[in-house]
Amino acid sequence: MKVCDLTQFYSPFSGGVKRYVEEKRKYANALGHEHILIVPGKRTEKIETPGAKTFLIGSPLVSRTSRYRALFNLNAVEEILEREQPDVIESSDPYQIAWKAIVSGEALRIPVVGFYHSHFPDAYLRTTMKYLGETATNVMMEVAKNYVRNLYNHFRRTFVPSMGLAQVLSDWGVENVVLCELGVDVAVFTQACDRAATRSGFGIPKDRFVLLYVGRLAREKNVKTLFKAFDLLCEEAPGRFHLFIVGDGNYRDEVLELCKSTRATTWLRYCSNQQELARIYRAADLFVHPGVQETFGLVALESQACGTPVVGIHGSYMDRIIFADQSHWARENSPESLAAAIQAMSGTNLEAAGNHASQRVIQRYSWRKVFDRMFETYQQISA
Repeated sequence: MKVCDLTQFYSPFSGGVKRYVEEKRKYANALGHEHILIVPGKRTEKIETPGAKTFLIGSPLVSRTSRYRALFNLNAVEEILEREQPDVIESSDPYQIAWKAIVSGEALRIPVVGFYHSHFPDAYLRTTMKYLGETATNVMMEVAKNYVRNLYNHFRRTFVPSMGLAQVLSDWGVENVVLCELGVDVAVFTQACDRAATRSGFGIPKDRFVLLYVGRLAREKNVKTLFKAFDLLCEEAPGRFHLFIVGDGNYRDEVLELCKSTRATTWLRYCSNQQELARIYRAADLFVHPGVQETFGLVALESQACGTPVVGIHGSYMDRIIFADQSHWARENSPESLAAAIQAMSGTNLEAAGNHASQRVIQRYSWRKVFDRMFETYQQISA
C-alpha cells in the first residue's frame, strides 16, 4: 500500500504531528508499505529513501521561531499526487491543504482521510473573547462549527485522538469520526537508571526537585501560566525547584528572562534525538503540562512511559491518559493553583506513581497498535 501524508504542521522544530508522521513512516517501512510525505520547505526538492519519499514545496515562513511555513503552491501538490498515485491520502490540517487533498482525491479517485490533530476553534477563537466579547465569540464559534462540519464530512474518515473530542465533532454533525489515540515508541520511551548522569550533564544541582516542560512556547500551550507558577515556587521555596524547558516559540524572551531571574532554569530549544529526549524525561521528578486545550497530550504519555508522573490543570482531553492520582491537580487555570498543585505533588510518592504509569502506558499505547488499526481502515476504504 502507498500512503501519502499531506500537512503544513511540519517543520524542523515542530512537535506532535511531526512525531506522528515519522512514526507512521517507520511502521510503513517495517511492514513493506510505501510512505509519501508532502510538506512545505525552504525550497522545492525531493528526498528519496528506500520505501519513502519526502516532497518539500518551497513556501514562505509564517513563524521564525517554530519555522512553520504556509504551503500556497497547490498546483505542486496536485502534480505530486497525480504522479505518485497513492492508495490513500491523509490531510493533517484544516486549511487550504485539506480542501486541495479532497479535490485532488476526487479527481484521481483516491480516498482521502483527515486527522483532527488540533481543536482549532477552542485553541484560537476562545482566546478572542476578551477582545471581541462573548456574543461575537459565540457567533464566530458557530461559524467554526459549520466550517468543521462542512470540511470533515468531505473526508472518507476523520481520525480523532480522544473520545471526548470525537464526541464533540459528532455533536457538531461530523458523521465519519474514528477514534485514533496516539502512541509511544515503547522501546525508546521507557524506564532506565540514568537520571543522575543526565542532570549532571546539564549542570543541574543534585538537590533540586526538577520540573520539566516539553512543547512549543505558544499561547495555546498556556506556558505563561507555567512560568508565573514557577516564579511563585521560587519565591516560596528558594533553591528547591529547577525548571527544565524543551521547546521554542513566541515566548522565547519570557524563557530567557526566567533563566536570568530565577537562575534555576535550563532551556533546550529543540531535541530531535528521541533517545536524548527520553533521558530528559527520566531526569525530571515531575512533568508539568499547563495546557487546557490539548486534544491528546503526546508528551504527557511519553513522560509517563519513562516513569515520570505528570501534573497539570483539570479539564482537557488529556485527563484520560493520565495514569496516576490526579487529586492534587490544579482545579483552575491560574499560576497560584498550578504552583499549589506542583507543591502538593512534590510531597507524594512519585517513584511509585511513575512505575505504575509506565506499566500502563507500555501496555496500552504502543505505536504498533495505533497503526495496525489505522492501516486496517486504509485497507477498508481503498478496497
